[in-house]
Parts: sequence; C-alpha cells; structure tokens
Amino acid sequence: MTSKIDTAKFNIDIQDIEYNKPDGTPLLARLYRPQGAGPFPAVVEVHGGAWGSNDRLTNTPIHQPLAESGVVVMAIDFRMPPEAMYPASITDINFAIRWLKAHAGDYATLPELVGLLGTSSGGHQAMLSALAPFDPAYGALALNNVPIDAPTDARVAFVALCWSVLDPLARYRMVREKGIQRLVDAHHAYWPSEDAMAEGNPQLIVERGDSLERPPVLLLQGTADDNLTPDMADRFTVAYRDAGGRITLEKFEGQPHAFIGKDPSARAALHAIELIKAFVHQEAGALT
Repeated sequence: MTSKIDTAKFNIDIQDIEYNKPDGTPLLARLYRPQGAGPFPAVVEVHGGAWGSNDRLTNTPIHQPLAESGVVVMAIDFRMPPEAMYPASITDINFAIRWLKAHAGDYATLPELVGLLGTSSGGHQAMLSALAPFDPAYGALALNNVPIDAPTDARVAFVALCWSVLDPLARYRMVREKGIQRLVDAHHAYWPSEDAMAEGNPQLIVERGDSLERPPVLLLQGTADDNLTPDMADRFTVAYRDAGGRITLEKFEGQPHAFIGKDPSARAALHAIELIKAFVHQEAGALT
C-alpha cells in the first residue's frame, strides 16, 4: 500500500464531549483534532470488548499516532449490555457519524472525508454501520440543533477494521462448541437471539447481496487469533470482493487477537498502525 502521509507530525488538541444523550444516558466521545487548517480526514472509532466492555480510551495507542499524522479521531462511547442490547449501539454509531459530519467545520474536516475505524466487536459494529447507513432502525435517533444544510446521512468514505467479528453467528457457534463461556455470555448479553446475529451480520448481509453501501475496506488480521474462526477474515474478503466491494486484507503472522493493544511498541503493532494511517490518508486523498 502506498502512503500519501505528510511526514510532518501534527500537534493535537484533545477534548471530551457529550455527543448525545439517548434515553437519558450521556454518551461521551474523545475528540482528537490536529492543529492546522485542514481539511483533515476523520474517523469515528468504535472500540471492541465483546460488545459489553471497554470505552473510548481503549484504543488510545491507535488514536494518538493516527491523529498526529493529520486525522481527526472521534473515539466514542456507546450503549452496551446490560443496559442495552442490539441494535442500540448501532444507532449510537449511526448518530455519531451524522454528528461528526454535521460538525465537520468545527474540527477542520469535511463530511465526505469521514470514515470508520473499529476493533474486534467494534469492527463488527463499524462494518455493519457502513453497510447499512440508511437502515431506519439504525438511524432512529434524530440529529437536532445542527447547522442549516448540514449533511445528515451516515454514509462513510472508508472503513478500517482490526481483528473484527464479521460473522457473529459463526463466532457464537465456535465459542459455544469450544465452551468459551465468557464469550458465550457476551453474545447472550448483546444479541437478543440467533436470528438477530444473522440479521446484523456483515458476512451474511454481503453474501445475500443486499443492495447496500460498499465503501473501501482495510482489514487487519493476526494468524494466531483464537477469538475468531480461522477463516473469518478470508471469507469476508472473498464475499466483499464478489459483491463488488474493494477490500485489502493484511495478515500478521503469529499475532493474537488485539495485538496492537497488547504491545503497542512491537514491530507488528507499529506496522499495523502505519497501514491504518496510510489507508486513511490514501482514501481521503482520492476524494480531495
């Protein structure tokens, strides 16, 4: 992959904001804004944690270098079990995309430069959001008090995915068969049923050929990831290409699930972060 990143390292402003309050639940986002005129690419970042744990600070080792390369990062909290099940988190992500687009001028970005970044279960939620930005259930939260003529759709320009649960039904059956109870419990806490796992399933959505969005995708996957079925990344890559989507799969030999967070200074982690930076800048550069 060819990088179009400026070699300059940007100073960044960091602030926490409340971007929404559905059902009275305050949802916070950590916003990283490079100092400069822009326009900068932007990502809404969706953390992992088996749909029910972690928060907007989890992937700081990714947020910080990405922002310093000249990318606006909006790392979000969203509703999780036990307070909320699927699809509440997807409606929060859909809302966050629309919110950032509507406020793009405040952060030196443009609506057409907004993408998604997700890890693990956050990758599942990011990809699902990208595929179905106009689903009425996912877009159920109204966006109020936005600038006149602000774009209010949830389409994204690109998606960067790390070790993502792209077929939650297959992962559920795997962990149930292996007796990995903490992950079985996580599925039960988030998903109302197996039918819901099939409905909100990026792999099956793409295989069905549903007439949905197909933004460019970067997918990073370790070969020693025992959190997912061994073929999950490959199956999604094939299906996405067959459906007319553009996707790049980068494999990391011997790396486990969530390998960036396990050792952000390791060679594999640093290389993965560079690939994410290059992808975001490359896709945004093609739009400007």
